[in-house]
Amino acid sequence: MYLIILIGFLFYILGFPAESVQAASIGLNLWYEKMLPTLLPFSILSYIFIQSGILDRFALAVHRILKHLFPISSAGIFPLTAGLLFGFPMGSKITADLVLSGKMSKEEGQRLFCVCNNISPIFIGSFILNESLNMPQIRIATYLILYVPPLVFYMLWNRNKRFIAPMEESEKKATSMNFQLIDAGIMNGFETLAKLGGYIMIFAILAQMTTLLPIKSPVLKCLIIGFTEITNGISYTANQALGFRLSYPLMIAFTAFGGLSGFAQTASMVKDTGFSMFPYLKIKVMGTAVSVLLAVLLVN
Repeated sequence: MYLIILIGFLFYILGFPAESVQAASIGLNLWYEKMLPTLLPFSILSYIFIQSGILDRFALAVHRILKHLFPISSAGIFPLTAGLLFGFPMGSKITADLVLSGKMSKEEGQRLFCVCNNISPIFIGSFILNESLNMPQIRIATYLILYVPPLVFYMLWNRNKRFIAPMEESEKKATSMNFQLIDAGIMNGFETLAKLGGYIMIFAILAQMTTLLPIKSPVLKCLIIGFTEITNGISYTANQALGFRLSYPLMIAFTAFGGLSGFAQTASMVKDTGFSMFPYLKIKVMGTAVSVLLAVLLVN
């Protein structure tokens, strides 16, 4: 199966060089203009925060309140917050970093990365609602539609769980900061963003390939492109003149799921932890179904 896909990918690049270059350029421009300036500084800082222990005391203080509302350890507060505020794929990366550094149990990491890896509100508010739909007035409703379902699923999934971070059970290490740590954080950040750039470029070309499929239904073609790579899917859907009542639920579906590109990027972020990707896929599919249903109710 993989061999067939790779051969098809190669033949497309050789047979349609202009389209391939254009798709790769779009993907790399998205990476350079949107992801690199927004995610690289945060990726560097998150590595430094985790390895230095700067956030440990603050997380413990917040956890004393949040633990009564949400089944999470003090270590899980940072990736949960970052995954919601700064967006995909920082939630999964930070969760993996915490597990690999010994500050979060593998069990909690396995469950948490399934729900803290979401598209950023900046992307939703600017690219989807402002540029693509011209409907900024439904920003709050859209945030609730996309972010509440996975959080509810997490609470139901872990309603009888009580996660404790390893640092809560032992004496907390002193906070340390030096230039070696900063250098390591910079290299870690660039390595992470370089991987994301490669995945975005590959799946941008795959999304372009799907436009050649002999499919007459514009809705079906939107679904195929959007579930391959969400940015291309949103742009394609916005240009189809489907109307808000149809295009909005479609874009919500792409965004809630994250696309195959998002799935591959997430798998890359957590590959060293041994996490299973099946629970992640299950939560994403369930969350997508609920979000689409809520979107349909909103437009009607």
